[in-house]
Amino acid sequence: MVYPMGGGLLKIGEVAARAGVSTRTVDFYTGLGLLTPAGRTGGNFRLYDEAAVARIAAIRRLESSGVSLDDIAQALRSTPVEQDVATLLRQFRQDLDDLYSASRTAEPDAQGLLAAITARAHELIATALQIAADTPAKSSRPPATPSRDPAMPSRTPAAPKPDPSGGR
Repeated sequence: MVYPMGGGLLKIGEVAARAGVSTRTVDFYTGLGLLTPAGRTGGNFRLYDEAAVARIAAIRRLESSGVSLDDIAQALRSTPVEQDVATLLRQFRQDLDDLYSASRTAEPDAQGLLAAITARAHELIATALQIAADTPAKSSRPPATPSRDPAMPSRTPAAPKPDPSGGR
């Protein structure tokens, strides 16, 4: 679709400047399918929406965590449903429990490797949480309250017990 200049859309140079990357990076990401222009101007300049800036930040964060551009592109093309994510998280929780058990009996050489792998997993989880926090919501509705999965531990602290003296 052809858009007049303005209209809240950004030219490639504006996207690059806001994202802190070169126009060649924006062009490269577009070529890989990591970014999709929202339209074009009458002069055939690509236009991007503001979400492209956040997407570039997410791509850069994932890249710096060792995730390949091919893996990022594949993940962006797929549309996992909430249930798939819940299943993966349950499996991950089981894997963490197994890793913890293995670490208790591992030889010292293996302990170092397990520590390095665990630190890497922690880094990737922190990256995922940051991306989730930085990604604009698809709708203006507040997110649905997730149903409690009995396999996952609760992170809600227990409510304080009432003071039997009534605060006297």
